[in-house]
Amino acid sequence: MDDETLYPIGALAERTGLTVKTIRFYSDKGIVPPTTYSPGGYRLYDLEALARLELVRTLRELGMDLATVRRILTREASLPEVAAAHAEAIDIQIRVLRLRRAVLRTVASRGSDQKEMGFMHKLVQLSEAERDRIIHDFIDDTFGAVDGNPAVLELLRSSMPELPDDPTPEQVSAWMELVELVRDKEFRAAVRRMAEYQARERAAGDDTGLHHDLTEAVRDRVGAALAEGIAPDSPAAAGILDDLTARYAATFAKLDDAALRHWMLDRLEVANDPRTERYWQLVATINGWPPLPDLGPTFGWFAAALRLTLGR
Repeated sequence: MDDETLYPIGALAERTGLTVKTIRFYSDKGIVPPTTYSPGGYRLYDLEALARLELVRTLRELGMDLATVRRILTREASLPEVAAAHAEAIDIQIRVLRLRRAVLRTVASRGSDQKEMGFMHKLVQLSEAERDRIIHDFIDDTFGAVDGNPAVLELLRSSMPELPDDPTPEQVSAWMELVELVRDKEFRAAVRRMAEYQARERAAGDDTGLHHDLTEAVRDRVGAALAEGIAPDSPAAAGILDDLTARYAATFAKLDDAALRHWMLDRLEVANDPRTERYWQLVATINGWPPLPDLGPTFGWFAAALRLTLGR
């Protein structure tokens, strides 16, 4: 063996940037054993040992434990397989760090105390499946518990809040508020009443689905009335109410009469819960959707106008 290819442990430390103590540790563990010994008993390493040591250093810097490093060096596991597994593990670590950063930013922006920070941290640390379970439990306990409108149930199931890997403080705050909302017993009871109302309507023959066109008509007509300062008890409101009543009659195949207006008001009173609208606003924030308009004043005006005409 050519002595020029052999390095004492000090020279090896200079070449690799590792400490003598670290190289000696790897040698003692049999991970990078010395190639030979000098007559005086000092460890010597050849170029292959140098390359092996540099590989060990790289693998350790990537976060691999010694047992995994040994398996790679002894060819018990292939480097590509191990690299893929560690890349996936690093992705998870990055996600966790981003969530922790989001919690800290939210704590700073909200001025949270230790209790709220702990609660927030636990919520964002949940897996996606665990977070979904919280919402599915709410859906199962409300619309899933009765034979309500299947289109509404499908909308709830397909519009799950999905907290991103790197959420903003607003998204973390929205997720916290949403969890509190769906766990609120009074809110659950209110949503269940909506589902039970829909179940009664379906039993009576209503097989219509969602009514986006009707909602848009109410939003446009009443929104314009609100913008113009038209009060629900003004003469101008009567024409708006007549037009919307006719649309309801056409949509639900009902007679345009006083009974229809009573039915419309009952429907609005059941559905017009501000907490329901808040649910969808929070989902939109968490999912990064455009902000949803506040339809509370719109349907409030509509219901007030109906009450006035019906004397209720």
